[in-house]
Amino acid sequence: MDFLKSLTTAASGLKAQSSRMRIIAENIANADSAPTSPGGEPYRRKIPTFSQQVDRDTGAALIETGRVRRDTTPFRTKYEPGNPAADSKGEVRMPNVNGLIENMDMREAQRSYEANLNMVTATRRMVAKTLEILKA
Repeated sequence: MDFLKSLTTAASGLKAQSSRMRIIAENIANADSAPTSPGGEPYRRKIPTFSQQVDRDTGAALIETGRVRRDTTPFRTKYEPGNPAADSKGEVRMPNVNGLIENMDMREAQRSYEANLNMVTATRRMVAKTLEILKA
């Protein structure tokens, strides 16, 4: 097993999941952001994309964050006639962010991040054990 290859792969996974968690956190933070004017566009949920690459130097499989797409699902509406962004019916278009989905995505990203971190830790232990064996 090539230690450098496994560290490179795990590091790319850490970076990708970190980016994913940042995007999810932004979605959660803007879940209740209403537009400021009537007919204004509310915050639109962001979706990270990923692509697989191969490192030319090591031959390691890498995961990279691609473009951030906008979710095209319809906006929620909320009845708030006193809101300055309300239409003639008193409804305000709200972001298409579902807190439950975002929380589950965040949990999945955290677990993937932890798995990559465990891979780095295990590889470091293997390198240390290999050095101990070579010293003996």
